[in-house]
Amino acid sequence: MSKFKSSRSLSGLLVSLALISAVATGCGSKNDDSAAASTKPADPIQLKIADISTNPVFRVAKTKGIFEKYGIDAEIVTFATPAEGINSLFIKQVDIAWGADFPILNAVSKGDYSIIAATGTDTDQSAAQWKLYAQDDIQQASDLKGKKLSTLRGTFLPYLWDEYLKASGVSAADTEQIGQGGFDEAYIALKKGEIDATWVVGAALIEKFDGIEGAHELTDMSKTTVRIGGDVIATNDFIQKEPEGVANFLRALDEASKFVSANPDETADILFKETKQPKDATIRDLATNNWNIGFSQASFDSLSKQKAYMLSAGIIKDDFDLTAKLNLDSLKQAVPDRVDYGQ
Repeated sequence: MSKFKSSRSLSGLLVSLALISAVATGCGSKNDDSAAASTKPADPIQLKIADISTNPVFRVAKTKGIFEKYGIDAEIVTFATPAEGINSLFIKQVDIAWGADFPILNAVSKGDYSIIAATGTDTDQSAAQWKLYAQDDIQQASDLKGKKLSTLRGTFLPYLWDEYLKASGVSAADTEQIGQGGFDEAYIALKKGEIDATWVVGAALIEKFDGIEGAHELTDMSKTTVRIGGDVIATNDFIQKEPEGVANFLRALDEASKFVSANPDETADILFKETKQPKDATIRDLATNNWNIGFSQASFDSLSKQKAYMLSAGIIKDDFDLTAKLNLDSLKQAVPDRVDYGQ
């Protein structure tokens, strides 16, 4: 009888331990997803995002279900350049776009848009990825006087040309800047001799330009004083209607960026499937293409310097308060430790 009671007690104890373990496991799982669960809206938020074919962050967020996890029903609209994506805000084709300081400032100076984050890509390493290709008769910056220079419409390239040429005593006014719609157009023009020099970024494009007979890499942007920040911009209407949605969008970007860092091969597979971007090019570009969203004093200073240039060059007609064009409340919710501007 005593043995029977002892056996029954042992069985009961094992069952109890199993139940406790199951409950503990369930609680642990809930804690892992608590950030997403507590912020995910009951109904997904419809969001149109401007992007380019070589940026991994948005496509990883969509393909891996990260946007869905945070209640975002995202549609990615692809453009040749980030600047074209930013311009699409004007005709309400998208809700959110990203790009360099130059087109971002151009947009916020004209309409009801706000900067919601910096991409964290304004580094020397990123600057070194911008290569200057020139015809073989051009061996130094001073040789560019009187030459035809490519500048992608709506981008920061006029500013880069101005700073680069000025350092060698050449005025941008003594060159002819040819506005083009994308890098492929610049590639064809340089190959045909229709332009004399162009700036290029991205491993796949650099490989193409390396193959142009009669042209060579002259320098890269890291050897200039120019460092270009990247920013994310949204319509004020969307920010006001969906402040938590903006925070969730930024949380999703942060999670996607971490995935990209940890999974370069899968990221390359995703971009190849989505945009036919060569896998090896994606992997080579990840060190500078991946994001680390936040907003620092350096982010603000970069924007301020660009704004001063754009005003002096007449690109921006009317001055405006840059701080009034920042809306960082959602960013502070998403990644509070990476917003040190104003502290």
